[in-house]
Amino acid sequence: MPNPLSFLPEMAEVAGPLHQSLTNGPIPPTTISLLQLRAGQILGSTYFTIRETNNLRKIGEAEERITAVATWRDATYFTDAERVALELVEAVLTPNPSGERVPDELYARASTHYDDRAMWSLIMAIAHIGFFTPAALIAKPIPGMPPGQNYSD
Repeated sequence: MPNPLSFLPEMAEVAGPLHQSLTNGPIPPTTISLLQLRAGQILGSTYFTIRETNNLRKIGEAEERITAVATWRDATYFTDAERVALELVEAVLTPNPSGERVPDELYARASTHYDDRAMWSLIMAIAHIGFFTPAALIAKPIPGMPPGQNYSD
């Protein structure tokens, strides 16, 4: 599909501030990329997984940590704060047939690592993926290409 901005230029007015909320927040870029990589894996999006793998490499992340995101629950490479961020993104994106997706216990554990501002930043990092999920899964942007150039025009 062609670049959506040629049809919906106002989309940039929404996407830009959403992206900026991630870069101006208290959550380290590594944590954001780790949770967005996990989101891409859950969603089955090659675009998201390649984008976040490349982002993690650019910021100097170890290959072992990048690879271990898929099996983070038993991997020894992550801090407790990163683990709870990965657990939150899984809870939000994975149906739970026996109850709510984000139980109070998970929120309580997350709040021991993140204050209110940081929790909202985590929520926005997950929302960022949610905003672009339909485009990634339907329009299938070209992995590895910069935004705006990752669609066939």
